[in-house]
This record gives sequence, C-alpha cells and structure tokens, in this order.
Amino acid sequence: MGTMNPNDLVDEIPGLYRFARALVRDEHLAADLTQDTLARAIERSEQYRGDAPLGAWLKRILRNLATDRARRSAREVIVDDVEAKWHDDDYTVDPAEVTERAATREEMEDALARLPFIYRSTVVLHDVEGWTVQQIADLEDLGLPAAKQRLRRGRMALVSALATGAERRLALQGVPMRCWDARQHVSDYLDGTLDATTARTVESHLEQCPTCPPLYAALVGVHEAVGVLRDGDAVISPAVAERLVAQVNAALPGERPPSDH
Repeated sequence: MGTMNPNDLVDEIPGLYRFARALVRDEHLAADLTQDTLARAIERSEQYRGDAPLGAWLKRILRNLATDRARRSAREVIVDDVEAKWHDDDYTVDPAEVTERAATREEMEDALARLPFIYRSTVVLHDVEGWTVQQIADLEDLGLPAAKQRLRRGRMALVSALATGAERRLALQGVPMRCWDARQHVSDYLDGTLDATTARTVESHLEQCPTCPPLYAALVGVHEAVGVLRDGDAVISPAVAERLVAQVNAALPGERPPSDH
C-alpha cells in the first residue's frame, strides 16, 4: 500500500464518517461515501507519499466524491439570492433566535442541508474540522480570495437558513415526522416494505405536510413511467457478469465463492 499503513487507514474511519455525515446528513449515504473513499484510497495508495496528514488526504478524496454526487443533485439552493438579501440594508435577522436554533443539532443539520454543497463543505471544513482557509483553497484548487468568499457566503447562507427555521416550523406545526425523515422513507413506502407503524406515520405526514405530497406524487409518476422501460428479455451476458465479478473480487481482497452467473 505504498507508504500508507493499513492500521492508520482504519484509524481514520471514524473521522471520515463524521466528516461525511456532516456533509450529507444521511447516515446511509455517509457510510457509502466513507466506503467509496477507502476503496479509492486503496486504489490510489501509491499516490500517497506522506507529505500531508493521511486524514487530510482522505478527506480530500471524500470531499471530491461528495462533490460529484452533489453536482448531480437538483436540490441545491442558490446562494446568490442570500447574498442579494445581505446587500439590502433593510435585511436583518433576530440574533437571539438564530443563536438559539444554532444550538440545536436538529436545526443546525437542517440549515446546513439547505446550503449548496460547495459552501456547506467549506463551512464544515473550516468551522467544524478546523481547517485553515489556505488548506481549503488547496483542497478545492482555489485562490485564497475565492476560498475566503466561499466561507463568507456559506456563513451568511447558514445564518439566513437558520433565520427561516421559525417559518418552516410554523408551516409544519402538528405534522408528524420531519420532512427529511419522511422523504427517506417514501421509496420504501412506495414499494410496500415499511413496517406498519412507520407507514402510518409517513401517511399522516403526507396528509398534513404542505411540501412533501407533490414530491411523492412526482416519485409515483416517475416510478410508473420508468416501469414502461422494463425489458423482460434483458439478461446479463455471462461475459459481462464474469468481468463484473472479477472487478469486485480484485477490489475487495479475500476468498470468495465462484459466481453462479
């Protein structure tokens, strides 16, 4: 593994997962990102020469992987709108309310999740992980002024997101389950694989929430449309199956039973 010690790699796993969790908020996605990061690190172990801390090198990989995922996401908000508000002399927030919400982990995670990824990751790296702006600039291949701008805009967007927490809570008052929790379950709900108690809670949420029903309706519509593309005659060829199994076995060392394909 080049100059990388396997034990050191294992030691970095908790910190990597914590970093991933702060970035994406979803525990399953965070675990996937951590696993993908370790796999990428093993694949590129010869590139690690020890000229930077192993944890920083691994977080660079994880951050890049998370960025690739975020670029494919249509849920990112536009920070330009936030900065436009901050340019308005009449715009302000209640500092006591914002600070109170910031002290609540659930409120903070919700606010961070509404930041575009490049700003969220900059805030997390600097204010949570303790990176310097120069280190962030090096990670993101930015000039120092651009990195400072990302941190400034990210912090402003975070404050604005926290400031709207009261409006969100008012709109969702009495609605069972948080939106994100419900949205994590809607796919399983659609497939009929949720336990009865959770399914009833999701149904109650969909009945009362002002924003989730259209998302669920769109999910149902897309699911039905995708089903039209189903090809009952499509069977993976033995050659492709053999190549994929060989690729998995090569990436993950250890004895494995032969493929049945």
